[in-house]
Amino acid sequence: MEKRKLGKSGIEVSVVGLGCNNFGAMRVDASRRVVERAIELGITLFDTADVYGNRGGSETQLGEILGTRRKDIILATKFAMPMDDAGTKSGASAAYIRQACEDSLKRLKTDRIDLYQQHRPDPKTPIDETLRALDDLVKQGKVRAIGCSNMPADQLDAAQDTSRKSKLAAYVTAQDEYSLLVRGIETALAPTIEREGMGLLPYFPLASGLLTGKYEKGKDIPAGTRYSRMGRFGERYMTQENWRIVEGLSAFAKSKDHTLLELAFSWLVAHPFLTSVIAGATRPEQVEQNVRAASWKLSAAEVAEVNRLSAKA
Repeated sequence: MEKRKLGKSGIEVSVVGLGCNNFGAMRVDASRRVVERAIELGITLFDTADVYGNRGGSETQLGEILGTRRKDIILATKFAMPMDDAGTKSGASAAYIRQACEDSLKRLKTDRIDLYQQHRPDPKTPIDETLRALDDLVKQGKVRAIGCSNMPADQLDAAQDTSRKSKLAAYVTAQDEYSLLVRGIETALAPTIEREGMGLLPYFPLASGLLTGKYEKGKDIPAGTRYSRMGRFGERYMTQENWRIVEGLSAFAKSKDHTLLELAFSWLVAHPFLTSVIAGATRPEQVEQNVRAASWKLSAAEVAEVNRLSAKA
């Protein structure tokens, strides 16, 4: 398994990561099989969040499963999303960050978080306050590195400037949606990530499954798949333009004796600023597919053609 660094942190992770957002909702034995297979295949980055699994379920389950295997992985989690209905347990204030970190450490049964990520911006809290609180956690050894998620380019610029001027820990990664069907970060965010020497951790790399090859235009959605459970949310991806793109990409992959799934992963990996592709799995077989999918080394000409095929009007 190829390894890449989490930005400037020096921490190395596998180029395919395991998204643990399904944990907590899955039976613990099913999650255990996924974790064990991921470690066997060389996956080292495990990404979760305090809010996953009905607020705490994913972290709790992961903490129970890892046990002594904790030393074999790089553990990433997040804070800032609401952890209660009242909205008092959310955001990025210094007081809340301290409490959220302690809660995550307890649920994960660990003494450190390798990558602690701000799940979303907090307009109510000055970025200086947030970064000082995160810097304190790094100095205390409770957190090794920090990252952000869903942060617009201008806000990320401001945060990195604050870290430099005040000599505080800086975000080393950005976790944002990026796939062959969602390329919006290329306009402003990706250039900022590259300029700052950060690493991108793309989520929804398969557009919630539309890039797996399971679905065909005009045919019924297979029972038990993600789109069969998504309702109207699925309409965000299942547009006429996306179907056109998927058909073109599928034909390209087939002409190279590869699958659409392999193209989706390998195109992402072809970007030097990408650190690890975060992909969820509910079965060990899906973990195996994801690892195999990232092994296709696209040439510069192939990347250019795929960019053309996936461009939107």
